[in-house]
Amino acid sequence: MQPEPRYDDARPRGLQVAGVLVIPALCVVLLPVAAWIDMGAPDRGPGVDIAGGPGWPWVVDGVVLGALASVILCHDRKQRFGWVLALFGLFWALDGFSQSYVHAGLTADHAWPGMTFMLWFLDRFASYLTSVVAVLLLVFPTGRFLPGRWTPASWCAVGVLGLSGLLIIVAPAEDEQRSGMLPPGVDQDPTTIHAFAGHGPELVSLGITLGVVGFFFSLLTVVVRYRRSEGLMRDRMRWLLWSVLVIVVSIVVTIVAEVPGADYTGAFLATVLPPAAMTVAIVRPQLVSIQDLLSRTLVLAALVTVLVLADAAVLGLLTLVLDDALTQAQVVTVVLLVAVLLYGPLRSRLSAAVRRLMLGERGNRYDAVAGLASTLETTDDSTEQLSAVARAVASAFGVPFVSVEVDRGHGERLVTTYGERPAQVRTLPITYRDVTIGRLVLPARGLRSRLSVRDEELLGDLVRQAATAARTSQLAEEVQRSRERLVTAREEERRRIRRDLHDGLGPALSGIVFQLEAARMTVERDPARARDQVETVSAQVQEVVADVRRLVHDLRPPALDDRGLVGALRQQAESLDVPLAVVAPDDLRLPAAVEVAAYRIVGEALTNVARHAAASQARLDLAVTDDTLVVELADDGRGIPADRAAGVGLVSLRERAAELGGTTTISSPPDGGTVVRARLPLRSPA
Repeated sequence: MQPEPRYDDARPRGLQVAGVLVIPALCVVLLPVAAWIDMGAPDRGPGVDIAGGPGWPWVVDGVVLGALASVILCHDRKQRFGWVLALFGLFWALDGFSQSYVHAGLTADHAWPGMTFMLWFLDRFASYLTSVVAVLLLVFPTGRFLPGRWTPASWCAVGVLGLSGLLIIVAPAEDEQRSGMLPPGVDQDPTTIHAFAGHGPELVSLGITLGVVGFFFSLLTVVVRYRRSEGLMRDRMRWLLWSVLVIVVSIVVTIVAEVPGADYTGAFLATVLPPAAMTVAIVRPQLVSIQDLLSRTLVLAALVTVLVLADAAVLGLLTLVLDDALTQAQVVTVVLLVAVLLYGPLRSRLSAAVRRLMLGERGNRYDAVAGLASTLETTDDSTEQLSAVARAVASAFGVPFVSVEVDRGHGERLVTTYGERPAQVRTLPITYRDVTIGRLVLPARGLRSRLSVRDEELLGDLVRQAATAARTSQLAEEVQRSRERLVTAREEERRRIRRDLHDGLGPALSGIVFQLEAARMTVERDPARARDQVETVSAQVQEVVADVRRLVHDLRPPALDDRGLVGALRQQAESLDVPLAVVAPDDLRLPAAVEVAAYRIVGEALTNVARHAAASQARLDLAVTDDTLVVELADDGRGIPADRAAGVGLVSLRERAAELGGTTTISSPPDGGTVVRARLPLRSPA
């Protein structure tokens, strides 16, 4: 891919503006002079026969080309394409001026001064016009040849083009028809090399062949440059493609219909339209959407072709049936009827067909979105759902490759691909509620890869379907993993409690029973020993009670039952020596799971305040809004640095809230301190 040219400091200023406008101004000056000369031309004579008509219309071509060159050079004086175009315009202007000069100044017995040069320029040197067109194609739109191996090949092509014109210039004129037409002192072949006498036609044929080879090489570089380009550069190349399409359509129209002045109009269009399109491509390629312009032009071309063929078929059929030539009024009536009957439906169908051919099915937005939604409804497998999304995007945009990548848990990634991956691709994020959950990969090159605002809206609708499908798949996996974790945690908790009861509490109680039985048996004969045994049993019972309390505390903090959530948090703050102001409703009643989660979250946050924040006080706010408990703990400490990685404690805060479907945010305000805010949904009534 070629780099985009830069125009940072290339605009002309001051005298530089006059410098870049010298050649275009010269073209403008030649136009009135040529017109004035043509006005004084005789009605007949050798000049009229040789010139074939006035030359000022061809000077007009040069004036238009010079104006286009001035636009480019005023935009960027270093743009070589602009200078080549300016020379091309001057070439046309001089060619037209020489035709006017020969037209008016050459008679059977008299010739204006310099007629030999003017005749030579018109007949011989003008053969380089095609070569200049080829050079324009070689350097469009960057002003430079294609890089790499194409650069020396392009220089060789320029040499071939120069040689082709030189052969035509030095070839002897074997046609002697003009010898009797020219007055004395006028030489029709001043640059002829007489050593080539007898081989003039062969030299001319060779020169034409070399010119054709060089011209077709320039067309090949245009194709290669188009295939290598992308983005804005590709749009510039499409402007040239559009101009060629318009010229082809105009040629077809002039073939099937007699258009007044078609010869000059066609030549003017073929000469001026491509440079005009190239100028727009260089200066302002996004003046209009070139995609829409190309599609509309294709529709118009197909419409004109079909209507012309339909008119010809109907007129031919009527001529056979009536066995007589139709009058002009009848022909006009038939043409109008065919146009009225076919134009509307034909234009609609052709427009849809051309747009589908160029851009895919993106015009039928509803069908694309509805079809994908229907497919996702009937498909449960996540891989099949993503495959349906890839197929829908490929069908809607007519692209040969689509890849949908979705992130899974534990660093895994699910990838579904449609088509073969090209060398250059671009990646678009798939987001769900402002979280990136995957990527959509599309080709980076090609007409169908360019997206308008409307296309981006359609892609957004399809991507939302993909995001929903991907998120549904992720949630299903998370639910399954949560179920597995719940079952595992439940069984592990049961195993721990069983182990504590079997290995700790059970043997302890059994030992107490044995010691009490021994004390009962010795109480009558040895009361003192029995009393000691009872005291020992009492100490063991206290240890068993402590173990039971530990088991209960692991299941649910007893302070919540003894003091409530607010009291338990105040008690914990007192043990950590953190002054805590609590603002909470008087009748705060919460589900058990929410109460435990809030206690653990605030307890962990208070521990962080006491150990790390160096705070003098903290404030705790508890509120219930929209069936959600909002817990906010703020301190006036040093805060948390922005670049500090989250530790185990901060991670546990988020995990405890996430277990209930809630969220935890930790922030440091600009004025200092730390704010921990947790939102815990109330899944069941208190």
